[in-house]
Amino acid sequence: MTAGTLTSGTDNTDTTVPSDHMAETEAMAEAMSHSISEAKVKALRLRDAISGTTLKKKDAVRIDDLRPTLVDYIRMDHPQIGSDDYISRKSVDEYRGRYISELLVNERGELSTLEGDVVESLRTHDTLAENIEEDYDETRTLGDRVADRVASFGGSWTFIISFSAFLGVWMVINVALGQKNAFDAYPFILLNLVLSTIAALQAPVIMMSQRRTEAKDRLRALNEYKVNLKAELEIRHLHEKVDHLLNRQWERLTEIQQIQVEMMLEQGRKASKVVKVRRVVKRKAKGAKKSPRTNTPAEPAADTDAV
Repeated sequence: MTAGTLTSGTDNTDTTVPSDHMAETEAMAEAMSHSISEAKVKALRLRDAISGTTLKKKDAVRIDDLRPTLVDYIRMDHPQIGSDDYISRKSVDEYRGRYISELLVNERGELSTLEGDVVESLRTHDTLAENIEEDYDETRTLGDRVADRVASFGGSWTFIISFSAFLGVWMVINVALGQKNAFDAYPFILLNLVLSTIAALQAPVIMMSQRRTEAKDRLRALNEYKVNLKAELEIRHLHEKVDHLLNRQWERLTEIQQIQVEMMLEQGRKASKVVKVRRVVKRKAKGAKKSPRTNTPAEPAADTDAV
């Protein structure tokens, strides 16, 4: 009877321990499903922590995903914002532009028109790279085009060779005709007048073309300055954001490792408890099996004494 009760006890312990583990697993699964459902509901109903309006998922930005300097700047106006709150991308762009403006003012003492354009492009996500040649060609007048063509032709080998040939033909014809019949006898006074007139007109035309080239180069340099300034600010922003993401990743990895260690320790405790219970049950079962053997030799001795 004792052995039967013990074996039944072993069966109860063997069945109750897994059942407790299954119950805990089911409870954890229910809690996880409940938290996931809450997260889905919250994701569907994102609210702007600044204006309180409902946001779409594509227009919402989590505060914890922003770089720390920008978060601190936003919390100067809204200290109630938490790490799990969301704000709209428009608000992020607005505060980012204001932050960069103050940063440039602190570094350079004054915000110029070019730097204002760069800040506005960062706020609206517009590109600053422009094709100066096309923009400048659209504003040229007829006189500007003629001056550019004259300057381009006057500084080419075609002009030098053709004008040298013209001079040679002019002088050869007048020498061949002689002093009486030549239309420009030696020393070619008319030719000198033509050359002086061409030089007098060509010089200002070339200067006009050079001035427009300088203006074009100035516009190109200003555009490159704006592009380089925007790239510098964007690279600085990326560096801060990457550092922030790396720090967050290390923190999350540390939290995950702590959770895994705690789960392993808890499983180890449960396993040690199960092993101890089984050992106790086995010992009791062995003791129950030995007790009938010790009582059987005593019964015949009692019968002989009675006889």
